[in-house]
Amino acid sequence: MINLNKKEILSYVLIILAIVLIRSYVVTPIRVNGDSMNNTLKNGDYMILKKYSRNHIKRFDIVVADANNEKLIKRVIALPGEKVEYKNGKLYINDKLIKNKYGNGKTENFRDYCGQNEYFIMGDNRENSLDSRMFGCVNKEKIRGTTDFVLFPFGKWKVE
Repeated sequence: MINLNKKEILSYVLIILAIVLIRSYVVTPIRVNGDSMNNTLKNGDYMILKKYSRNHIKRFDIVVADANNEKLIKRVIALPGEKVEYKNGKLYINDKLIKNKYGNGKTENFRDYCGQNEYFIMGDNRENSLDSRMFGCVNKEKIRGTTDFVLFPFGKWKVE
């Protein structure tokens, strides 16, 4: 039989509470599911989702968003208030050509506009990605956080 005093019980409760709070509000592990982010991320990669970063989203960040009734891992292409356009395989934001080293596969021409607090997100594997081209821009409230750190497989620690 295990004998625990009140002080020991309290320390275990505090440890459990700290873990729950950290996973709920700071960071949590996530798993890449699918091929839409190939070659940057692979199906089955485990990453750290930084929930605290929701207020500091930049172009080309990788985010996890609730969209199309799924949790999707995609790259931010356009920010709130911007016009995004792909013409002849080139990215334009507000009619200005943007250097884009991300993405593989053919991208059909399209144009869209991000409203207030909306982001245009796309998978890096352009030909095999369910993204804003299909379901539209994603509201900031639907973005769970950003990620750029791969836990597993080992050796692939940081993602651009």
